[in-house]
Formats: sequence, structure tokens, C-alpha cells
Amino acid sequence: MTGHHETVPAADMIIIGAGPAGAAAALVAAEGGANVVVFDKAAYGRDKVCGDGLTPRAIGALNELGIGLDGAHRIEGLRMIANQTQRELDWPSGGRFPDHGAVWPRRRLDAALIDAATNAGAEIRWSTEALPIVEDGATVGVEAAGERWTAPLTVLAAGAPGAAARLLGARRVTDEPFGLAIRAYAESPRHADDMLEACLTLTDDAGTPVPGYGWMFPAGDGTVNVGVGALSTMKGFKRLNLNTLLDSYRSLVQEPWQIGDWIERPRAWRLPMSVQRRHGPGWVAIGDAAGLVNPMNGEGIDYGLESGMIAANLLLDDPATAPPAYDKAIAERFDGFLSTGRRFSFLIGHPFILRNGLRLAVGTDALARITLQVMGNLVDGDTPGAAGHAFRAADRVLKTADPLLRRTRANSD
Repeated sequence: MTGHHETVPAADMIIIGAGPAGAAAALVAAEGGANVVVFDKAAYGRDKVCGDGLTPRAIGALNELGIGLDGAHRIEGLRMIANQTQRELDWPSGGRFPDHGAVWPRRRLDAALIDAATNAGAEIRWSTEALPIVEDGATVGVEAAGERWTAPLTVLAAGAPGAAARLLGARRVTDEPFGLAIRAYAESPRHADDMLEACLTLTDDAGTPVPGYGWMFPAGDGTVNVGVGALSTMKGFKRLNLNTLLDSYRSLVQEPWQIGDWIERPRAWRLPMSVQRRHGPGWVAIGDAAGLVNPMNGEGIDYGLESGMIAANLLLDDPATAPPAYDKAIAERFDGFLSTGRRFSFLIGHPFILRNGLRLAVGTDALARITLQVMGNLVDGDTPGAAGHAFRAADRVLKTADPLLRRTRANSD
């Protein structure tokens, strides 16, 4: 209440950020009849630095959202390389998710998603920074371009933590791992390959094994997305030079992929893998802003799409109960897997464990298939079969070992 006049909400849902998570939330809410306003600091058609790979899980979410995949390059599986061992495996079929993935450069993927949200009736305000308005502990809307907008639910979908996240307390948990990645585009005659390629045995310039991987993601448009990512749990992480790591990986793939010069300067980004709070009165955080990134592969587009859909459906059910209901739904779907992944990242921060573990991960067909499911974000707490059993067994062991893993974590200085 303001004086004697009731404030009429300018919207039913306000979304900060027009990436995949924000666009998915906007699309579902607008299709459900909600009045949705989305703010993004960038202009329309902006590029988001990313690996551009879409897991079968992400394809499932895009199908659910009704997004046509005409602009994407279809991917049948994953080629895993560990030292001299190579294993090529198709994505599993007959499960909960489709049997294929894709590579879809983010400029085009994000445009397809936000265009669908606009067509469904969402209003998008580009080149406009929005910051949450918090009154008496509750978020009541946003301040944007000198205007005050109110809504019963504000959705933080702005990616890695920034100013909006700080106002809501949605910061990274300081002693949890995070990732750094860098990517570039290059021309390659193999741009239409139907396999993603991941090299699991990277080393830094001192020869220390890097917990992370190098990737070749063929985009089908004459180019490949070439990149490397590393976890903060590695020894010497603070001294790690991503450009040097990318150059070193490039020298490995130069010949087999015949890659040309970088089309543009390589760009790096941070991968958040935890958050202190992902909801509160009047707000929720989705996607990267909620720390929903798989610590074992740095992938988060599928989780972003799913969390956006969950938030929108709960808003349509009841805006008042949406934040706590959202937190519970996210906990049930993702928290077990993600906490196991974070513990696993402490484990592989130790060079000896990483070196020997990778030999195992692709050493046999059965283990490689489990690695494939983990790399494809196809495992949840309730996943059936060998991957599910292995995941739950690992979860139990890692939970017990957690205090020791943290105490003996590799020195990241």
C-alpha cells in the first residue's frame, strides 16, 4: 500500500535477463496468460559467450517449449579423448530425453527463444538495466530507466552474479567451486561433424593436470566452437592462464580438425556453481543466477530452460507461494546431483586422482557410457540403470568423504 492508493502491478512477472532461462520463463508465463516484462542490459541480437553445445536434455526442454530446431546443427553423440584412448558413443536412446543433441550458437539460440516469448505476448525492454526494489525484506519489483515497475514475482535470470544478485543476496558460496572457460570460433572442413569432441586430459604449462576439458563443437555453418574450461579446485588455479591453455589445446586439434585462424578474439567467462539464496519473498533466481551449472561439464542451458519453466508454472499456479514452492522443486530435481558434482570437483582437483580417474572414465565401454550420461546432464537422483546406480553410490561415498575432500583440497594459489 502507498498512502491511501493501492499500487497496481505493472506486470504479473518481471524478469531480469533475456537469456535462455529468462526467455523460457517469459514464454511459459506469457502463454499462460500472464503479463510479463523482461529487461536486458544488452541490445537485441547480443552474443553470449558460451560453448554453444546443447545436450539431449536441452533438446527435450526446447521441444517442450515448442522451439523449432531448424537453426541448430544436430549432434548424435560424444567423442571422448583421454591421452591415447578415444571412445565415440551415441547419446542413449529410449530414455527420458531425446537421442540427439545440437550445436546452436548462442546469438541464434537466444534470439529464437526471446522471439518466441515476444510472439507469446511478453514485453522485452532491451538496453535497459533493471535492479530489484526491496521493501521490508520483500522484493516488490524493479527500478529500470528511472521507472518503477511492480509485480508479485521478480525473476533473476541475469547469469553469473552481478549488481541485481548482490541486492537479493544471491551471491556465490565462497568456498564452493566455480569454473572458468574460454572459447573461440574457427573455420574447419569438419564443421558438419555429428559428434561433439571432449578432450579430458588437459595440462597447464607446468604439466599439471587440469580438472576440466577441451572441446570441439561443430556448428554446421562452416565454423567450430573451440574452447577449454577448468575448475577452481585445481592446484595453481589462480595462476592458470586461459589463453595459454586454449593455445595449448589448439595445437592438439589443429591437424585433425584443420582449423583456421580465430575468427574473433577468444572470450572467457565464469561458470557459477553455487548460490547463497535462490529465492525470497517476491523473487526467485533461475539458471546460472541460481548456480544451476553442472560442475562436471560446465553445462547449464538445459537447467536454465527447466528452471525457467518451473518458475513460470508456479507463478501461474499462485504468485504468493511461488518462491518457496520453486525452491523445493529445484531442490528435488537438481540439488543431489549438483552437490555430488561439487564434491567430485574437489576430488579431481588432486592431480594424482584426476590422472588415474580419467584413465578409468573412458577405460571400458561400460564406464564410458556412465561418463557420457554425466557429460550429457542425463543423470538425476532418480535416474534408472547403471548410471543412476553409479551416481547414487558415488553420492554416498562423496558425502562421507566431503569434510576430508574440503580439508585436503588442492591448493589453488
